[in-house]
Amino acid sequence: MGLLESISGPQDLRDLDERQLVDLAAEIRDELVRTCAPRGGHLGPNLGVVELTLALHRVFDSPRDRIVFDTGHQAYVHKMLTGRAGQFDSLRTEGGISGYPSRAESEHDLVENSHASTSLSYADGLAKAYAIRGEDRHVVAVIGDGALTGGMAWEALNNIAVGDDRRLVMVVNDNGRSYMPTVGGLAKHLTTLRTNPRYEQVLDQVKRRLNGVRGVGPAVYDALHAMKKGMKDALAPQGLFEDLGLKYVGPIDGHDRVAVEQALAQAKRFGGPVIVHVITQKGFGYDPAERHEADQFHQIGPFDVETGVGSPKGRIWTDFFSDEIVAIGEERKDVVAITAAMLYPVGLDRFAARFPERTFDVGIAEQHAVTSAAGLAMGGLHPVVAIYATFMNRAFDQVLMDVALHECGVTFVTDRAGVTGDDGASHNGMWDMSVFQVVPGLRLAAPRDGARVRELLREAVAVEDAPTMVRLPKGAPPAEDIPAVDRAGSCDVLVRRGGRDVLIVAPGAMAATAVEVGRRLTDQGIGVTVVDPRWVKPIDPALVPLAAAHRLVVSIEDNGRVGGFGANLLALLNDEGVRTPFRLHGIPQEFLPHAKREAILERIGLTPQTLARRIVEDVTALDSGRSLVDIPID
Repeated sequence: MGLLESISGPQDLRDLDERQLVDLAAEIRDELVRTCAPRGGHLGPNLGVVELTLALHRVFDSPRDRIVFDTGHQAYVHKMLTGRAGQFDSLRTEGGISGYPSRAESEHDLVENSHASTSLSYADGLAKAYAIRGEDRHVVAVIGDGALTGGMAWEALNNIAVGDDRRLVMVVNDNGRSYMPTVGGLAKHLTTLRTNPRYEQVLDQVKRRLNGVRGVGPAVYDALHAMKKGMKDALAPQGLFEDLGLKYVGPIDGHDRVAVEQALAQAKRFGGPVIVHVITQKGFGYDPAERHEADQFHQIGPFDVETGVGSPKGRIWTDFFSDEIVAIGEERKDVVAITAAMLYPVGLDRFAARFPERTFDVGIAEQHAVTSAAGLAMGGLHPVVAIYATFMNRAFDQVLMDVALHECGVTFVTDRAGVTGDDGASHNGMWDMSVFQVVPGLRLAAPRDGARVRELLREAVAVEDAPTMVRLPKGAPPAEDIPAVDRAGSCDVLVRRGGRDVLIVAPGAMAATAVEVGRRLTDQGIGVTVVDPRWVKPIDPALVPLAAAHRLVVSIEDNGRVGGFGANLLALLNDEGVRTPFRLHGIPQEFLPHAKREAILERIGLTPQTLARRIVEDVTALDSGRSLVDIPID
């Protein structure tokens, strides 16, 4: 039996000797690679934090001491050490272990929102609560150097700095090689000195005594203090943090578990807020990950264990955007691109390679990205800001007040919109068509296929006096583009068969589903018109007479039911006095558990079979003179 199988919780780690701990670290890395190979996941970040996580659970007493992981990308090792190693074959599968911390799984997991730069704020609140309640508990926040680029992290640091009584340790996991590790006995001595509780007491005594010496005392103290600070700044990059009033330990080699344990123990004994800076390497211990230039297997799909080569995959929605934005960039010198630390995932890598001087990676700082884009637009350029739909929510105020209010021509491309699946509740991009509906002047497009990605992106970039948004789902678009058979205003009519029984309006990824629903309905003798609105905001008025001419209107969308496209279409028809019965099909307003996209769509009833059955029931009810109120959506 392997060592990992014997670990039922963090308490078991404290009985292991040094040799066993080294063997356990190797075993964990083997298990990470084996587990991620068939299903993908955040392999690189977890390979990089094995020793760090072992040290955290040996020094602190989870769950009494709370450990908060920023984003949660690096929590696989934590899960293994808290009794879930035996369940890892179910990682990121329906009903199995989540790829992020999960409160439902374990009392050791606390924060599961998996959006960056939040951990320090959570930790600040927790530490304040324990101090007020008089509880002797520590809070540990593990935050990556990348997440420190988010403004929210610095807002938290500014507040944490004034809490001398808070037992709060902030571990900065620096895997970007922003700083080189400090070496040498003097540096280590200064680190120990700075975190010794007696250090401040001695410093205060020296200050009082020297300041009591008339004439030269204050000057001598200032000189000594400046020399001490200058020496420390030369040896380690703690100056910025100490200027905030925070104690700093490091940098520490994050793969030297003994050194990390010593640093964490020093920070724990200090009793106030302390930053522990550890240097780690993403993908550490697995050669293909270490050599991977793009992101050291930060998030990888299925791959071969021996070679690290990913399984073949076809073109996804993002690829069509990636090609077209380069073509647009060739034609228009005013088009620039902005990404928030996700150059490759959002498809801007090709644009960056072709136009490096016109590409800006602002780090994990979506709010800054949006307002910076407003400034670029004011300066005569047309920014294209590509961000995951779920992360775009964080910059709503900036879109509203900084871009839309000033009528800036900025194009937002929201990748991974709708149901995304494996990454769980926080990553489903199911809010954007509701959230951004309220922004005055903003135009929102939802392409149904690869051809429409190119077409609608060009239409969006052509708008110079208002923000535009192009919504891209996760995965692959239809293998073949879906042609229009007619046009209604700016909308594409995709199907027109039989009489005018049912009008189906379905934007984006749901257009292909609606075409299949239409086929099933016509097979049963029901007349169908299927329309792709292309632009879901504003709603084309051409849909009003179309709706009035049919017996039933059905909207289908890959977005929350509340405030989305269907809700706004219904409001428009109501305003125009159209009394045609209306059915709205979308995502229920709930946090969806992780599973494959197809499985989630099946569960929430957004598949051709389920939709066709429900529409047949509705038409049958209308034929018999009954109200649709009598036919609930199950």
